[in-house]
Parts: sequence; C-alpha cells; structure tokens
Amino acid sequence: MGKVDLTPLYRSSIGFDHLGHLLDNALRADRSEREHPPCNIEVTGENRYRITLAVPGFTNDELEVQSAEGILTVRGKRQEEEASDSRYVHQGIHYYPFERRFSLADFVEVRGASLHHGLLQIDLIREVPDTLKPRRIEIQANTDQAASAALDQSGKEVKA
Repeated sequence: MGKVDLTPLYRSSIGFDHLGHLLDNALRADRSEREHPPCNIEVTGENRYRITLAVPGFTNDELEVQSAEGILTVRGKRQEEEASDSRYVHQGIHYYPFERRFSLADFVEVRGASLHHGLLQIDLIREVPDTLKPRRIEIQANTDQAASAALDQSGKEVKA
C-alpha cells in the first residue's frame, strides 16, 4: 500500500509530524495482527475510554498490560499445560500467544485493568494539565492608563 501524503497538513500545522509515522505503521500492520484478539474501543465519558479484549481461557497471570512512551501493549501467553491423554476429533479452540498494541494520544493514561468472564477491560483517561488548557486572555482598553502600564519581572503591574 502506498504512503499517505500529509504535506497539506504540514503547511498549516505545527507539531503533527509524528502523524505520518503513526499512519504508516497503522497501514503497514499485518491484518491478522490487528484482529487477534478481537477488541472494542468505547467512549465511557468525557475524556474516558475503555478497551475490551476477548481473551477467553486466559488467566490474570497469563496476561500482561504495559504502557510506555505513548504505546499500550497487551500480551497473552498461556502457561504450558501438562500433557494429557486426550484425543480430539476436532480441536478448534487454540490459545495462541498474542501481542496487541494501541497508540495513545497525548495525556492519555491507563487507569486500571480487570478480567471478567474472558473479557479484559482496560480503562483510560485523558487528563490535560491545567497549564495546557485553553485560557481566556483579557484585552485591555486602549486608554492612557492601559498604555502606560508595564510588567516587571515578577509579572506585577507597574505604573510608568
């Protein structure tokens, strides 16, 4: 599959250069890798998300959830079972080891994970620091008083 040309985005945006890399990785990923195990990604509230993966037959000890550098990785590997004398006519249930990766947006953090009835649920929240949230800037009237006001190093208003 060809590359995505994001040149128009780069002309009018700053700081989105990592998007090209993100899109290339998503397009390059093997389809079977993206589909196993199946998952749901849902919005559970404002800035709250939940990833649910179908992992029947896996226990807590056989699953690993890790978050590092904006990537959430979920791994599953069944522990070796004792050899049994079972003979199958058909064996359609396989417990293949897997690794599933999710790219997390800025300020998205994992809040917890739980396993219920073969479904692994991972709760996430997006918390933008107050210093990065939009703030309203007061516009001063163009008067002699406003024009003569200046700020010193500590940010306090000083009359000239």
